[in-house]
Amino acid sequence: FYCSIIMNIQVSEHAYLSLIIFLPLVAAVILCFVDKSEKEFIKSFGLGVTVLDLIIMLPLYTAYDSTVADLQFVEQYSWIETLNIQYFVGVDGISLFLIFLTDVLTILAISSAWTDIKHSGKEFMIAMMVLLTGMLGTFLAFDLVLFFIFWEAMLIPMYFMIGIWGGPKRVYSAIKFFLYTMSGSLLMLIAILFLVFLNVQQTGELTFNLLKLYDTSMSHTVQIWLFLAFFLAFAIKVPMFPFHTWLPDAHVEAPTAGSVILAGVLLKMGTYGFVRFSLPLFPDASYTFIPIIFALSVIGVIYAALVAMVQEDLKKLVAYSSISHLGFVTIGIFAMNAEGMEGSILHMVNHGIVSGALFMLVGMVYERRKTRMISELGGLTKVMPVYAVFFLIVTLASVGLPGMNGFVGEFLCILGVFKYEDAAGMFPITAILTATGVILSACYMLWMFQKVMFGKIINQANAILKDLNQREVASMVLVTVLIFWIGLYPNALIGKMETSVKNLLTQVEGKRTVVVAEMHNKK
Repeated sequence: FYCSIIMNIQVSEHAYLSLIIFLPLVAAVILCFVDKSEKEFIKSFGLGVTVLDLIIMLPLYTAYDSTVADLQFVEQYSWIETLNIQYFVGVDGISLFLIFLTDVLTILAISSAWTDIKHSGKEFMIAMMVLLTGMLGTFLAFDLVLFFIFWEAMLIPMYFMIGIWGGPKRVYSAIKFFLYTMSGSLLMLIAILFLVFLNVQQTGELTFNLLKLYDTSMSHTVQIWLFLAFFLAFAIKVPMFPFHTWLPDAHVEAPTAGSVILAGVLLKMGTYGFVRFSLPLFPDASYTFIPIIFALSVIGVIYAALVAMVQEDLKKLVAYSSISHLGFVTIGIFAMNAEGMEGSILHMVNHGIVSGALFMLVGMVYERRKTRMISELGGLTKVMPVYAVFFLIVTLASVGLPGMNGFVGEFLCILGVFKYEDAAGMFPITAILTATGVILSACYMLWMFQKVMFGKIINQANAILKDLNQREVASMVLVTVLIFWIGLYPNALIGKMETSVKNLLTQVEGKRTVVVAEMHNKK
């Protein structure tokens, strides 16, 4: 009854997205004045604000018009007038479900941190709230300065999350994470400034409005260099092979909540960047680099899967599986057709749900057993049957079992590569090689499940473990519902993004045709 009321609220565009973005930041400010001894209140307040943010967001699903390709719920105000920098936010079918994913995973992350964070709980919750604002703003910003501020703002709370509440090597991992992402961001900032001043030369208007910058005319050479600058920033964030080395360290040392957000949302910033920026800004360069990106994606899918097979640490295994699965996303994006693009966006959401759930499940057993080593675990089905059921569901979703959400996105990505046409006829082979990642995923995930759940109870400490409590069951029930809902009815998501995806691909192909024609005329 209450859900039906929420879903039928008439959404006003005035400050609606701003409320969604900045509500967590307001909560962070309020928490600054709360006594740190009020531990239960702080946790309940943080969780309540995030749930409220999701509730406010729910009418967006029904109010969003899937037949319109343009941005909706737009807020556009002058911010820094001398530089014509604007506060410009909006949503389309590409970002719609990514903001839902962000709020859902933040709720799960806070839930997983309920007893996991032993000290500085107030500071941790403030970091979570600031991080949530940064993530939501990144997906909704359409002024490049505003986007860059949100993009960089995410690094600070995640850096502290790893460095303060992480494992033994937390400082090393936090610094490595920060340096990798900052180096890519610096290149992207330089490219943004170059793009803006190039547009000034052509139009006489200084603007950071992304929609206006889409129309900037660039030679093939300029596109190549700017594409590479953006590509490095996004490839590091994904991370693509060979820019992936920071991720396993960050995951292993981060607290469970940090791993959930890192795998579920932050990695999607890179793939989202390819869709929102690289393709429409530099279409000709994007087509030029397709063979290289396909090759790196296939290597990432297979290499990361093989490395995952030999891991003894549960968390590191899940970290490498994330690298492998995100290879499907990048290869689907650059297939340059509706099937591949829709599959990639859908798989961003699906991977966020499944990888976040896997890190939560690993965190649950670590909190009880104080080890993540597969060799020291075994026979958990006998003592934690409820845990085993949820672990099986999430494992099968990660493997890509039909009927679950993991299957739909991977299938569409592979189909998109099959449909991509090239003169050499090599890309069907690329699709086949990518599909081997599904087989390899089944190998290491089912092996891991068998060892942890059905192996012998070697250590008696495993025999006295407690099963999931009500809070943990509630979190996993939410994940299970999403897994089966998207797996059985993917059109609930695809139908909303279809028009925006087709408009993007038409725009990319149209701009590329113009550049190719100009190059032909010069010759």
